[in-house]
Amino acid sequence: MPLRDHFRPPVSKKSSWEGFHAMWPTCIVQHLRNQLPPGFVAEPRVHLGTLMEIEVGALESGDAPRTGASSGSGNGGTAAAAWTATLPAVAVETEPPDEDEYEVRIFDRERDLKLVAAVEFVSPANKDRPESRDAFVAKCAALLRKGVAVSVVDLVTIRRFNLYAQLMAFVGHPDPSMTADGPPTYAASCRWVTKGTRARLEAWWHTMTIGQPLPTLPLWLAEALVVPLDLEASYEQACHDLWIT
Repeated sequence: MPLRDHFRPPVSKKSSWEGFHAMWPTCIVQHLRNQLPPGFVAEPRVHLGTLMEIEVGALESGDAPRTGASSGSGNGGTAAAAWTATLPAVAVETEPPDEDEYEVRIFDRERDLKLVAAVEFVSPANKDRPESRDAFVAKCAALLRKGVAVSVVDLVTIRRFNLYAQLMAFVGHPDPSMTADGPPTYAASCRWVTKGTRARLEAWWHTMTIGQPLPTLPLWLAEALVVPLDLEASYEQACHDLWIT
């Protein structure tokens, strides 16, 4: 079945992209149950970046000294002068990156639930600002450096940026098969393999086109252990469960 555009009508009028991004990781976990060898488990993870405000006044104790207040020596001594910070070098009005995380994580139970692979789904919030794109890429690069195989799945049609291309450039090995304005919708798998004293970076990527079937990616669990990540089957299940035709 073909890939739909979940960010424009008619699909966007039937189901929100947020709902689909939350459903798809669960469907992938269900399909991986029949693919993963004994000893490996998969879990869906969804975290929505939300700015939370804590009322500091509600946490302050009435008996605790307030920051910056003078305090005596307790025996009539002279109070110490309050310390004051200098003016900041940077002071601009901004908002922290509102990071969304939609992912599947695969663990090896034989190695104390060691994380061995992660499937990261790109959301519009991951692509809308330079700092958001940098945060997503840095997260994937950190996983790769820890020996975790990373797959990136991007269905976001309303942002042109290709985070796989940015990830490869970030780790110092741009993909020669990827153009500077790479496709906005794609799927990729990457891993960093250490053999003796040498390391090897490997990557696979496919363009995902509206109206065309989805690809199957290699999901690496160990240096010589790989299973297929069938995006098409799990995608169709997610669409079916959400009544998306």
